[in-house]
Amino acid sequence: MSNSLNSPGAVERRAFVSQLIAATPDALVISGLGSPSYDVFAAGDRDHNFYLWGAMGGAAGMGLGLALAQPERSVLVITGDGEQLMGVGTLGTIGAKQPRNLTIVVLDNGHFGETGMQRSHTSLGTNLVAVAQGFGIKDAFCIGETSQASEVAERVRARRGVSFVQALILPDEPPRALPPRDGVHVKNRFRAALGLPTF
Repeated sequence: MSNSLNSPGAVERRAFVSQLIAATPDALVISGLGSPSYDVFAAGDRDHNFYLWGAMGGAAGMGLGLALAQPERSVLVITGDGEQLMGVGTLGTIGAKQPRNLTIVVLDNGHFGETGMQRSHTSLGTNLVAVAQGFGIKDAFCIGETSQASEVAERVRARRGVSFVQALILPDEPPRALPPRDGVHVKNRFRAALGLPTF
């Protein structure tokens, strides 16, 4: 599968994320650093959103831990190709644990958007769907249309097994919508929404 990232059928990132979150209002959302967090925040701030300002490579791992700790809740990770490549080994643990309530969405523009739009490995031959499948994530697939948000949302809501979605987006940069920068506030708000003590 080639990544035709400049095709007119590529996913419009902001519309896709907005539609996905609107269709999964009860999901716990972890967003990777940079543009995915801006996209999630632009879709509407929620107590169930956990924005990662740092920890590059940590979004899928945090999603895994949350999915194991909250097995009756849908967990949705929205991250980018560069961030997922940084933490690619975590997919092996996800494949081994197979949490039924975890969906990982990688917004793939083939570039490192936060450091100058250098080309990432996904535009140089790395196939993230094949990587995920190689790690044992059977429900791994690529999408290229914004309307496929409904297909992804159905998986999030159903909690029938771990899913990995590579969404091919255009290498553009929408205006930044910056979520709260106070990590303690975001953490405590998220814990309170889960009925957990804050500290």
